[in-house]
Amino acid sequence: MTDTLRAEQFRALFEPRGVIVAGASTHPAKFGFTALHNIRANGYRGRVFATNLEGGEILGVPVATDIADLPDGQADLVFVCTPAGANESLLRACAAKGVRAAFVTSAGYREAGGDGLAAERRLVGLADELGILMAGPNGQGLVSTPASLCAQIVAPYPPPGRISIASQSGNFVSSFMNYGVQTGIGVCRAVSAGNAAALGIGDLIAWYGEDPVTGVALAYVEGIEDGRAFYDQVRSVTPHKPVVLVKGGATPGGQRAAASHTGSLATEGRVFEGAMRQAGATLAEGVEQAYEVAATFATQPLPKGPNTVVVTTAGGWGVVTADAVWASSLRLLPLPEDLRAEIDRRLPPRWSRNNPVDMAGGETRDTIPEVLDLVAAHPEVDAVVYLGLGIQSNTARSLRAGPFYPDHGLERIVAFHERQDRRFAEAAAAVSESSGKPVLTATELAVCDPANPGPATVRDSGRLCYPSANRAVAALDAMWRYARWHRARAGEDA
Repeated sequence: MTDTLRAEQFRALFEPRGVIVAGASTHPAKFGFTALHNIRANGYRGRVFATNLEGGEILGVPVATDIADLPDGQADLVFVCTPAGANESLLRACAAKGVRAAFVTSAGYREAGGDGLAAERRLVGLADELGILMAGPNGQGLVSTPASLCAQIVAPYPPPGRISIASQSGNFVSSFMNYGVQTGIGVCRAVSAGNAAALGIGDLIAWYGEDPVTGVALAYVEGIEDGRAFYDQVRSVTPHKPVVLVKGGATPGGQRAAASHTGSLATEGRVFEGAMRQAGATLAEGVEQAYEVAATFATQPLPKGPNTVVVTTAGGWGVVTADAVWASSLRLLPLPEDLRAEIDRRLPPRWSRNNPVDMAGGETRDTIPEVLDLVAAHPEVDAVVYLGLGIQSNTARSLRAGPFYPDHGLERIVAFHERQDRRFAEAAAAVSESSGKPVLTATELAVCDPANPGPATVRDSGRLCYPSANRAVAALDAMWRYARWHRARAGEDA
């Protein structure tokens, strides 16, 4: 395949001028209806066509009974919801109209056994012969937010962002996109590759490496047929973009499940892990951690070293965070004397006077922004974890819900508390911007009370508010390991 054809095919997949939904249905429970609905409902600006054997009109789209009745050169992508037995003739007809990419939802291929595997191989060979880039079969769809394209049979449609997803499980794609909706850290491209018969997870990762609007690649993998090729594809991306991977089928039980899910022959977990770490990929233990690590890569600068300072308004949080830092590849930086002296000038003597910087309730109106700025600006500090955001707004919430609000001066103090938490969240983002260092904010209120002005403002700043300090430290640790891999690769001390 030439580079020009490859580029044209990927453009057809992710930024098509028009889309054909083949097998469109009037029944809202059918794939052919849901796919057409999602494409129409989420702002796709290209032309939309639909075909089935009955004709008519669905969701305002005239339905053709034959691909041959559609105009030439108006659609680059076909979204296939027809039975497996119809798909070979369908691809031929689409190719004749200028289609260069196909997403095949149809099941009944490799995952169905011997005859299905043979049919899948014929379909792959045909797509290659026709010059069509084929995703699937047995997949749930694709999303491309730069094109406002939601060609999938599942939900949700995520906010736009810099994370691009490739997955052998459609439900993993949904899970990642649910986190995108929850956190506001959005998605750029997403493909549920299904059986990945032609377009594999490694192909997508490699293309995301070239895609100028992708900032980080995030993938779920069950089985890999060509381990060396997958290694090379990941390795081609990691020198300039992070790749975050979740591996399914790492145990005998998981391997049996993967075989029935996508027909994959799962790779032995330790072999995969060793190869991917060598390639510079970041491995996550599950969907939640994978998205948090990818979101951190997408929104925070890389640390230049391991030296981490914990800034907290309460001692217990600082203690467990110190434990988490100690157990990671990060370093709990002994507080430099000049930084200690500067903080002494802003806090009463009862503060911890070490790292974690526990303010012990001694902070006043401007202390938290000032201390965050001092800590992040110090040349020996590489990263900051900030704890305690949202406390004042939590108090305000209690006052607001009580029977005495808004009398007795409560209205004024509630507004002050909420304003302070917004200021603190804005300060954390601003300090990170000005210092060029990661500043991670963690509070359980991110999930317990997302409307709290503290975590809500973190979200508005385009950054992730971590539900616990341990999860923030895990994400920061992943970033430092990636940064260290770069240093080692460049021949520096790691």
